[in-house]
Amino acid sequence: MDRFKAAKLAGIYGILGNIFLLFIKGFCGFIFKSQSMIADSVNSASDIFASLMTFIGNKIASEPGDKTHNFGHGKAEYLFSLFISLVMILVSLKILYDSCLSIVFKNEISFSWLLIIVCIITIILKFCLFLYTKSLAKKYNNILLEANYKDHRNDCIVTTFTLISIIFSYFNIFFIDGIVGIGISIWICITGVKIFIESFNVLMDYSLDEDTKDLILDLAHSYKDIKKVDDLYSTPTGYQYAVFLTIYVDGNLSTFASHNLADSLEKDISKLEKVAKAIVHVNPI
Repeated sequence: MDRFKAAKLAGIYGILGNIFLLFIKGFCGFIFKSQSMIADSVNSASDIFASLMTFIGNKIASEPGDKTHNFGHGKAEYLFSLFISLVMILVSLKILYDSCLSIVFKNEISFSWLLIIVCIITIILKFCLFLYTKSLAKKYNNILLEANYKDHRNDCIVTTFTLISIIFSYFNIFFIDGIVGIGISIWICITGVKIFIESFNVLMDYSLDEDTKDLILDLAHSYKDIKKVDDLYSTPTGYQYAVFLTIYVDGNLSTFASHNLADSLEKDISKLEKVAKAIVHVNPI
């Protein structure tokens, strides 16, 4: 299974799982007037959007390079993860507002064991999705999958606190419900901001990390005929980078030999995990 098929399956499973959770959490939240459960259901609605963005973004990102997109469509992963982060931030602000109102107006929850059952079902389902999506994200280095597994992880934590607030309501302690809603909103917002920053950096052509640059320079310096390396640039093409650099060789070296040298270096650099393509320019010295 390749990285794009993996992301497609994760997106489908996420959509189906979150539609089910949205229905049961929304129904129980409104029936029993639980602000934390309502907040949790709104979070599930944003998760459906996130899974849908994963599905669409992955489909676009899997398209190979063409005349108008020479390095492929890999940045679609980051564009759609940016959408996910913005929705997460907006959802968090809505939850924060509603939770503050519930504290101010002292809303009371109608305790029900059904709320407890819904929480347990949610935690189990989300934990399974978290483990599955995290394993794929780590294996294929896919930011869309990373955004999704972090979302599933957050949901496990969020619903655990929702469960705690419902248990407190059994003892007629109702303000915990609003406090949990506020905590949920802050958690979602922080996660959204982190994903936004990572996606924004790639879309703004953030360069390769220094460790990978050092590896590239070490490869270049391992060739005895390369006298100098200059102008090392990189641009993200998605989860990988296109790398451009200039090497200097003896001016008496034949054109054929110098270009063979450049081709060999390009192949070595392209073997690095973070490099999609290397382009080496040769100058005489």
